[in-house]
Amino acid sequence: MMVFRQAKWDEPVLFELGGSSKQTFAVDDEFSGEAEEALSKAPRHVLRSVEPGIPNLSEVEVVRHFTRLSQMSYGVDLGPVPLGSCTMKYNPKVSEELASDRRIVDLHPYQDVDSVQGVLEIMYLMQKWLSEITGMDECSLQPPAGAAGEFVGALIIKKYHLDKGNTGKVEMIVPEAAHGSNPASSAMAGFKVVKIPTAPDGETDIEALKAVLSDSTAGLMLTNPNTLGIFESKIVEISDLLHGRDALMYYDGANLNGILGLVRPGDMGFDIIHLNLHKTFSAPHGGGGPGAGAVCVKSGLKEYLPVPIVDFDGRKYVFRYDLSRTVGRISWFYGNVVPIVKSFIYIATLGPSLREVAELSVLNTNYLMRKLAGLRGVSLAYGEGRWRKHEFVVSFEKLLKETGVSAEDVAKALLDRGFHAPTIYFPLIVKEAHMIEVTESESKENIDALANAYKEVVDLAYSSPELVKSSPTNTSVGRLDVLTANHPKTLAPTYRYVEKLKDEGP
Repeated sequence: MMVFRQAKWDEPVLFELGGSSKQTFAVDDEFSGEAEEALSKAPRHVLRSVEPGIPNLSEVEVVRHFTRLSQMSYGVDLGPVPLGSCTMKYNPKVSEELASDRRIVDLHPYQDVDSVQGVLEIMYLMQKWLSEITGMDECSLQPPAGAAGEFVGALIIKKYHLDKGNTGKVEMIVPEAAHGSNPASSAMAGFKVVKIPTAPDGETDIEALKAVLSDSTAGLMLTNPNTLGIFESKIVEISDLLHGRDALMYYDGANLNGILGLVRPGDMGFDIIHLNLHKTFSAPHGGGGPGAGAVCVKSGLKEYLPVPIVDFDGRKYVFRYDLSRTVGRISWFYGNVVPIVKSFIYIATLGPSLREVAELSVLNTNYLMRKLAGLRGVSLAYGEGRWRKHEFVVSFEKLLKETGVSAEDVAKALLDRGFHAPTIYFPLIVKEAHMIEVTESESKENIDALANAYKEVVDLAYSSPELVKSSPTNTSVGRLDVLTANHPKTLAPTYRYVEKLKDEGP
């Protein structure tokens, strides 16, 4: 049996390693003349007058420092990261290799467009490809991440109604199972958030939707498949209801992986969509980022997109800033270009096989769901008997009542078995929830191993619950006080805060 043990180094921060003065980089006497000559030719104003405030460390010390830190970390290169609604898939190294080319990473945002025609062509094609994939008519790559894309969508809805004189449209409808960023983005854009419940079949309660629809409704923010992993089968009827009130449909693209290449949000009736390129199209995120978030719209909303967008005038690629109703910029410059390039490589590599991403992710998800749903103390939330798409949610409420072992305890016990924990306690409508998404990049063997780990933990909960509740013990860091850990005023992972603790003493 394989036993997971995470390294545990008492590793100081880099600046503490460089406390003693030592010889690091040196120019051999044989080349000292050349070095002095090179320095003499450098403009005086670019030379330092004082030494840089960095530690004196040799190469081997630096390499070992970061290697030790990496051994205390966990990522998708080490094992599955089944975070529901996060789509933590394996990121192909070919994308990393090509996107790390100096011709990409050394680009400067103020370069003349004539000197960056290659990357502009990539961005132009991505706008076209993402429009085709989502069933929209135009995209902007300016948002730096998914939540920023959501905010852009809410701003577009706001501006669209104001332009039409619809000043009374002040409400945004958001299902109670929505991602938390949906109501947050709506509120930031100045909307009153109207929450609607989930029906027992796991879909949006359409009667509740009808009850809250009014002339005050500006739009609906929805993800499909939803956070329970269930496809909203009445989506066309929902779209008709919203459009009948001159309200707009917004698609949260966080869950696109489950329908990629199979069905398009634009064909369901959505008017606006944001995409998380770093999720669906395999650029690292969750600490390995940065992310990138495209926003795509139907033709009637093209003029509202954030600028710039990339266009082709028949001779060369150019930035366009002249959209008449644009909501403006949402971040600096042109978006996060490197993740865009990685996503471009991913899509270009798969080509027409892109739909297999969704097919395999759905297959893997339902395979694991069937294994977990039969475990003692575990139940499927909502939609009994229905297949899921890219993710599913199980409840450990019964396990908690019978053993005292909570969803958090089970998640921590998974860490001891070499697996990253899933999303827990979300969606909020499910008590003691695990939201699990294994993506298409996990093998059957890995999924079986994860299912076996769940079974082992649940069995242990009924025989020796105290062992589960004391997890994790095999990780570099034990269980944290979640109340304190979520309070940045008392615990923050910064060097400055560590220094403050040292000054305060024990």
